Amino acid sequence: METRQVDFVAIGGGPAGHCAAMQAAKLGKKVLLIERNLVPGGNCLNSGTIPSKSLREAILDLSRYNERSFYGSSCVTDITIGDLNYRLNTVLEGERAVLLRQYKKNGIAFVRGEGHFLTPNLLEVCDESGKPFLHVESEKFLVSTGSEPRNPLHVPFDDEVILDSTRLLSIDRIPKTMLVLGGGVIGAEYASFFAALGTKVEVLDKKKRLLPDLDAEIGIHLQVGLQEIGLVFHPKKIPDKIERIGDQARVHCEDGSVFQAEVLLYALGRTANVQNLGLPKTKIITNPRGYIPVNAFFQTEESHIYAAGDVIGYPALASTSSEQGRLVALHAFGEKTHPFPTFYPLGIYTIPEISTCGYTEEELKHNNIFYEVGRAYYYEIARSHIAGSSHIGLFKILFHKETLEVLGIHIVGRNATENIHTGQVAMSFGAKLDYFVNHVFNYPTFAEGYRIAALNGLNKISA
Repeated sequence: METRQVDFVAIGGGPAGHCAAMQAAKLGKKVLLIERNLVPGGNCLNSGTIPSKSLREAILDLSRYNERSFYGSSCVTDITIGDLNYRLNTVLEGERAVLLRQYKKNGIAFVRGEGHFLTPNLLEVCDESGKPFLHVESEKFLVSTGSEPRNPLHVPFDDEVILDSTRLLSIDRIPKTMLVLGGGVIGAEYASFFAALGTKVEVLDKKKRLLPDLDAEIGIHLQVGLQEIGLVFHPKKIPDKIERIGDQARVHCEDGSVFQAEVLLYALGRTANVQNLGLPKTKIITNPRGYIPVNAFFQTEESHIYAAGDVIGYPALASTSSEQGRLVALHAFGEKTHPFPTFYPLGIYTIPEISTCGYTEEELKHNNIFYEVGRAYYYEIARSHIAGSSHIGLFKILFHKETLEVLGIHIVGRNATENIHTGQVAMSFGAKLDYFVNHVFNYPTFAEGYRIAALNGLNKISA
């Protein structure tokens, strides 16, 4: 069996593994990246972030969703699953080609297989049949194997009716009805996608509202927007039994209610991919939730083995995982680094989309912080009318009532995930609310919402 000696091994080619491998290569190190998929990119590219967001964009374009405010339903055309898959596969092929080109350019060796530790310094790589074909000795390792949908044994998953978020990407039709179990990010995103296609979607969750960790006002705006495209949310529903009856999925809830649809999406959490890593051959022990514990530098109990991305738990975002991976490679080889930032935006790609940065209003109240709110509704923004956006939309700026320090920014509506960065940068250097008033914004743009919201806030404290 072949044995290779390298400086750095990334087990898993998602955002954390990719960025760590790239950074290590830039430092002149000999790097090997191991990925169980046929092509690199990890779950992010092959079954997660990129496919879901590509699907969303295809739905918005092909359904002419944003033109409905001008032309009504007369502009809506029939969309097939083939139309969506063509767009999706084109995006994925382009992204994969970029990754392979980057690896070749930077001298990163890519191996398809699953790696597991034989000793803390020796990794064995197996093919898809489980047959070992490579041993790797390395100075430093990164575990970045990501996560997968949580699939309890009592749920009768198949590839047709009862699905998780990975199986859903292989669906061969656009269903007329759909049940979504789980009102978190994944459940809310896919529910909104299919509702925009005209599917009758019902979401069941034990919480009182979708995405309960959001600023409550933003969450309410989201639910109003989703109701407008036909989505129905059923709060305080706890599934007791899930079954397939013929070509239908049926859910029995603890309160006695029963729901039925053509397709069921089970979106109640994810689990870290750690089962086949051979961790018992090391000092690494997962925590009670199944994640790998790390220190501030992403080192595990074995100081030369790092972990980053979904395998370490929250926040489990592609954006944060990328930065974690970069910092791992810097620290591993003694380069200057910095603590992982605690300040970063969150993007949720529902229809309408959401992005937030900083405190929520509920957190400010809990901490007894003296604050005020500035708001700009999308109906006040000329660009929103020009673009044909729904009237559902809001810029919300939270600021200290005395110092005017910006404490939180929350946006729901079109381009929210793009527009959040203006506020993020301003907050990062301690901008005051009047910063947005004293600068000129391009007109007409969505970003002008910052200025309108800031003026609204200043008017409240000067009245």
